[in-house]
Amino acid sequence: MLVRVHSQFTSTDGTVRYLLQMPDGEFAEAVRIPRDDRVTFCISSQIGCALGCTFCLTGQLGLIRDLSADEITSQLTLLLNGANRFSVVLMGMGEPLANYENVLEAIRFFHDDRGLKLPMSRITVSTAGLVPAIRRLAQEPLFPNLSISLTGVNNKTRDSLMPINRKYPIESIMEAVRELPPQRQKRVMFECVMIKGLTDSIDDAQELARLVQGMNVKVNLIPLNSAEEIPFQRADEDTVLRFHSVLMQKGIATFIRKNRGNDVSGACGQLKTKMA
Repeated sequence: MLVRVHSQFTSTDGTVRYLLQMPDGEFAEAVRIPRDDRVTFCISSQIGCALGCTFCLTGQLGLIRDLSADEITSQLTLLLNGANRFSVVLMGMGEPLANYENVLEAIRFFHDDRGLKLPMSRITVSTAGLVPAIRRLAQEPLFPNLSISLTGVNNKTRDSLMPINRKYPIESIMEAVRELPPQRQKRVMFECVMIKGLTDSIDDAQELARLVQGMNVKVNLIPLNSAEEIPFQRADEDTVLRFHSVLMQKGIATFIRKNRGNDVSGACGQLKTKMA
């Protein structure tokens, strides 16, 4: 096997974080999330990340290197362990669309009849909003679910949280999504990390509703997974519920992500190749 399990850490909720060693000795992480009806595998596309989002531990590593297509696919084939119904999300370490060719090759293997025969509806790619790559993906024969990390709903906030916004501001992301044909637009989800006092206000909810008005997209609210190294606090549960209510009243399909694997540093934004 190209990739091997160096160590693994099991959460009280059944989530498993894997520290995986690559052939050159570098490490990446993957997470196995069991659910009632399926297993979700969260895998990495890079070792580290160059984007430096201030609420994400992976960004503190900087970018070490891209993962090859074989290293990406090997994470999933190594961890399947007999799972019959499963989905895969490229939401682990790295910005998948910054490693475009290798990620697309991996997706082709996941979907192909000679590979894992996984429907495209069960493959999700996450991005911080690399607009040229989103437009490029829109031209591909295969189009996975696309999860766009928005978080700040205005450029001032997003500039401070996600430096990539200075290159590809919110308006350019929205334009790229509006250009998608309806059958592809409906596979887009905007993700917002709920940070206390920064991204969780009613005004933020109303602005987000305005941004996605007329689009056939979904919204996923992710309570911040806090850590000592992150200078922010998670939004209060009641505040997140009020935010959710505003969007639902506007007719926007909105979900609140249940945190999984926090106690083993396996939740969204916590992957930093921790050895314990």
